[in-house]
Amino acid sequence: MLIRLHKKATTTPAIREYIRTCGKPIKTLARELNLTVATVRKWRERKDSQDASHRPHRMQTTLSRAQELLVVELRRTLLLSLDDLTAITRAHIHPGASRAALGRLLKREGVSRLTDLIPVAEGEAAPQKSFKDYAPGYLHLDLKELPRMPDEIDKSYLCVAIDRASRWVYFELLPDKTAQGTQAFLARLAAACPFRIETILTDNGKEFTDRFTAQGERQPTGRHPFDQACRALGAEHRLIPPGRPQTNGMVERFNGRIAELLRSTRFKSAAELATTLDQYLQLYNGQIPQRALGHLCPIQVLKKWHEKNPERFNQNIYDLAGLDS
Repeated sequence: MLIRLHKKATTTPAIREYIRTCGKPIKTLARELNLTVATVRKWRERKDSQDASHRPHRMQTTLSRAQELLVVELRRTLLLSLDDLTAITRAHIHPGASRAALGRLLKREGVSRLTDLIPVAEGEAAPQKSFKDYAPGYLHLDLKELPRMPDEIDKSYLCVAIDRASRWVYFELLPDKTAQGTQAFLARLAAACPFRIETILTDNGKEFTDRFTAQGERQPTGRHPFDQACRALGAEHRLIPPGRPQTNGMVERFNGRIAELLRSTRFKSAAELATTLDQYLQLYNGQIPQRALGHLCPIQVLKKWHEKNPERFNQNIYDLAGLDS
C-alpha cells in the first residue's frame, strides 16, 4: 500500500499507532523514540495515524461569501468571460477583487469552463471538440482601437489574427476601420501565414460582414469585401452569435495582453509604438511558453505540427529567425 507522508515527517503510521495505543508516559515515549514531547503528545491525542489536511479552516478571501455567490451567479446566467467578470466585479461588487482570485473561485465552485455552462437545446448534442483537437488553420480575427500617440492626428487600429491550435499570432497597424482595410489585411496575412488558412472567425462589425442593416439582422449576402477575400483564399468565414463576444474570446485575451503593454509603457510617437509591438510579436510567437500549449511557444507547436502534417503548411518552420540578408 502506498503511504504518503509529509516531507518533514519524523514518524511513520506504525510509530504513531504505537504512541496512540501504548500506555507509557509521554516523556518516557519521547526518550524511547527520540522524539519531542510535543510530537508524542500530538499523536497521543489524535484519533488516527494519518497526516491531517494542511488546508486552512477558513479561506482568506477578499469577497464575502454573499459576494462570491453573486459572482458565481453572474458567471452562470450571463456566461461572462473571466476578464469581463473581473471588470464587473471591481466596478459593482468589490474594487479590490483580483482576476487570479476570481479564477480560483470559479474553479472551486465548478464553473471555470464556459462550455459546460452553455445550455444545449433539447435533442442537440453538446459540443465535445476542444481547441486542442483542432489543427492549425482556424483563425480568430479582431480589430482593436489603439490610443492616439502624441504625433498622431487620427486614431489607428490593430488588426489581430490568432490561430486556435497553436496560438500563433499575426497583426498589423491599420489607419482605419473599413472593409477595404480588413480585406487587404487578409491578403497580407495569407502571405505571412506558414499554414493553409481554412476557417476565419470574426465578430459582426461592419468591417467584416453586412449581416446587420438599419432594419436589423439578416443573412450575410456574401458580397462583402471581407467575404470575397475569404472565398479567394478558399477559407470559410464564420461569424460569432450576436451578443456573444466570448465566442471570440481567444483573440480578446490576446488583445488584453496588448492593452496591458500599452498601460505599462509610455510611447513618444506612433513609430515607437509600432516598433514595440513588432518586438512583442516576435517575442510572443518565438519565446513565450504557454501553459495551454504544454509550456511551448507557438513556433515550437507549429514545428511539431509541421513534422506530423507537412501537407498543411506552405513554408518551413524554424525556431529562430532566418539569416540576415
